[in-house]
Amino acid sequence: MQSFQATRLGVYGFLALMLLGVNTGAVLPAGLAANLSSVGLEGWPLRILGSLLITGALWLNAQALRRLPFRMQVIITWLELGTLFLLFFASFNLSWGTIWHRLPVLLGLQLKDGFVQGAAMTLLVSIASIVFASILAMIAALGRMSKNGLAFGIASFYISFFRGTPLLLQVLLIYLGLPQLDIVLDAVPAGIIALSLCYGAYMAEIFRAGIMSIPAGQREAAYALGLKPGLTLWLVVIPQALRVIIPPTGNQFISMLKDSALVSVMGVWELMYLSRTYGRTDFKYMEMMIAAALIYWALSSVFEILQARLEKKFGRGISIV
Repeated sequence: MQSFQATRLGVYGFLALMLLGVNTGAVLPAGLAANLSSVGLEGWPLRILGSLLITGALWLNAQALRRLPFRMQVIITWLELGTLFLLFFASFNLSWGTIWHRLPVLLGLQLKDGFVQGAAMTLLVSIASIVFASILAMIAALGRMSKNGLAFGIASFYISFFRGTPLLLQVLLIYLGLPQLDIVLDAVPAGIIALSLCYGAYMAEIFRAGIMSIPAGQREAAYALGLKPGLTLWLVVIPQALRVIIPPTGNQFISMLKDSALVSVMGVWELMYLSRTYGRTDFKYMEMMIAAALIYWALSSVFEILQARLEKKFGRGISIV
């Protein structure tokens, strides 16, 4: 029975690869395509032949990987996909020298007028924003669960407004709108406030869901032991709720890391601002965009590892049957 199911899945997989190959079959090396065209293979025959070659290569690769241990399968798959990405980037005829020359500036290893810039500025803005957003999220989550009408109304209005309007609009309202009230902020504080308010609204629902996931019996047991509501929340509820809160909060932080590029509209010298500026200056726009994308990806990967470690730490003692 298992062999029959494996065969059926294999047939389905081959058909899926075949469809993929038909769509990408025309992507053959120029020399090979020219030789095939010279013998009359062009148009749909060439596409079908390319489909068979690509499908066969993918099929053989998948079959070879199945014989390896799981960890080795993952490593080799990453290496293969990374190689494909490099080949894709190479098709743009990039100036790697330009990327290498500008890389220290993009990373923030070089200061401008004594101030950090590039990826260092992006990290500074993102970390500060996630700290303030977490504080706002906890306050708003408690307000949403409050039986006080005023607290509930303020919290629900805040969450509704900042989840229902674009982040770019919020950045502009804070940076350009507050001066109308004689409150003038520099670009970096304004960007941190905008990101904190926006992501605090999203994270408030994450915190509320995490707190509500703890059974009421936990609170009742704490009250029976003489703990006050504040201590019960801090010592009993929050430590258990963290295993629910951490995964989506990590996702929000990674999203914030990329959305911090919006503060560039205020002239903050963060990663995206620098990549656009030097791309226009050196007429190497694609090089700078790809370099910035790779830096964002590297930063996100680091925080994915940290998130996994936090999940493992706070998930200890939790068994799922």
